[in-house]
Amino acid sequence: METVWGSLSRKKSGGNGQLLDASNIMELVENQQVFTTLVDHKFHRQRCQTLCQTPPTCCSHSTNPHSHHIYFEEKVSKSEFKEVLSDILLGMAAGLKRDPIVILRIDGEDLLEFVNGSGYEAEMVSIFSQIESPDRSLHDHIIEALGKLTVEQGIPPTSDSWVLSNIVEPALLSQDGSDLDKPVSQETFLEEFKIVAMSVANHLKEQPVIVAHSENTFDGSGVKRLLSNKFELDKTLSSAIETLPKDRNGKLSKEYLRVTLDTVAPSAGLPPVGAIEEMDKVIGEVFKMVNADDAKVVKEDEFKKLLTEILGSIMLQLEGNPISVSSNSVVHEPLDSSSTLLQPSPSETAA
Repeated sequence: METVWGSLSRKKSGGNGQLLDASNIMELVENQQVFTTLVDHKFHRQRCQTLCQTPPTCCSHSTNPHSHHIYFEEKVSKSEFKEVLSDILLGMAAGLKRDPIVILRIDGEDLLEFVNGSGYEAEMVSIFSQIESPDRSLHDHIIEALGKLTVEQGIPPTSDSWVLSNIVEPALLSQDGSDLDKPVSQETFLEEFKIVAMSVANHLKEQPVIVAHSENTFDGSGVKRLLSNKFELDKTLSSAIETLPKDRNGKLSKEYLRVTLDTVAPSAGLPPVGAIEEMDKVIGEVFKMVNADDAKVVKEDEFKKLLTEILGSIMLQLEGNPISVSSNSVVHEPLDSSSTLLQPSPSETAA
């Protein structure tokens, strides 16, 4: 069966999506002529702080300690502006290198294809079996079922308030002849859901929704790479524990193993502790196996040995049962605007 990522990549080549990765941004920053033109264009068009709606988020990868305060200065020089913009873009590139993003234009076509396809009934019967409740109306069942569908089936995130207010609710209200408060049966659900879904598709055709989709699979390969390079592993572990508090004998408490694992996570291709529930369960099981939470104090070498053992156990768990996660976020601006935000106009590049 084809993965969601493969399907979305195919949509990209078909014109419905645009893959954003680090290469385009790196090329832009490294091309001094083009980047300088971009800086001149943006500097004169708007203040630095309007380049990003939420500066702390955009600058989260920033390596420049002055980035944040420059954003909030009312007066900045062009050289400061260029430095900050470069810093932000390189930070974005670092994030996209790790987690590429597909920008999708959800316009109702894929939803119609799904609703009229051979797999529609089986998929919706499965969803209905998960959400069926005699205490709730048909209206509630339809809304929850829409939330169970994904961008692959042509539905933008219905948890987004704009999508709910401008796409889902108008589609429901347009069913004047339907009694969405009547008792729910599987047959009624399949019939009414199809009508609402086709109405949703029509609304999407009139108001396409832009969605940023990212997907990542944690299969232990990043941990394996780190463990296979003893020099890099020791360097990473030493750097992670150098600031940890030690007792007068230079020993460390095992209670800091979780903190250290979180520090090592990026080098091992793992998400931050607490970011993914399934991953936290794996880590919890591994910590129990090695008695990592008994708060005993150990020598530095033993601490490193324990952490290496933890990483190895996590690797084995993920190799046997990879964890896949995905996210979808609605982009609340026109596609043309978002796709050309970092590009000067043709007349300016020619100048």
